[in-house]
Amino acid sequence: MSFEAAMKAIDAGHCLDPTLVHGRPYELVYAEKCTSWLEKRCPEAGELLKLAVRSQHFRRFEVPRSSYPKTKAGYLAWRTFLKKRQGDMAAAICVEAGYSEEEGARVGSMIRKDNYKTDGETQVLEDVACLVFLESEFGAFSREHEESKVVRIVQKTWGKMSREGHALALGMEMDDACAAVVNSALSSP
Repeated sequence: MSFEAAMKAIDAGHCLDPTLVHGRPYELVYAEKCTSWLEKRCPEAGELLKLAVRSQHFRRFEVPRSSYPKTKAGYLAWRTFLKKRQGDMAAAICVEAGYSEEEGARVGSMIRKDNYKTDGETQVLEDVACLVFLESEFGAFSREHEESKVVRIVQKTWGKMSREGHALALGMEMDDACAAVVNSALSSP
């Protein structure tokens, strides 16, 4: 089995993203941020968790949000489809790289976030996803939406995270406007 071969195949898929950030594929940049947060959140992470974290948005660009209705139900259907698709593709890459079917299935299960509240590794993956959102996407998101919606999203995000994830998030640098929204979200019932 080859961790390096699986990572190389995952990153090759990320590199297909036509959206560029400073000349680099957005999805690869996102995956690198996930890996960076994983190293902070769980430095002792095993190979399967590292692979799941690296591939949680695998080839997401191929199924844009706009391909589903602009409703809450449409958003949830899009997310559900993506989690299954991304989990299945990452599992197949792992098996092709020499991991067992069971190990591939485990990676897929983490990406789908099956039982994230009771599965420690899947909770770590959820923390990482939330931390990347707060660090990289929250500022733009908060400027595009009404404050009441942003407060609800922060509350939902916070509810998905563990205490360890909370500690990392609270140590994150944010501009004053974002920090005020987070403080409002965390102080509201």
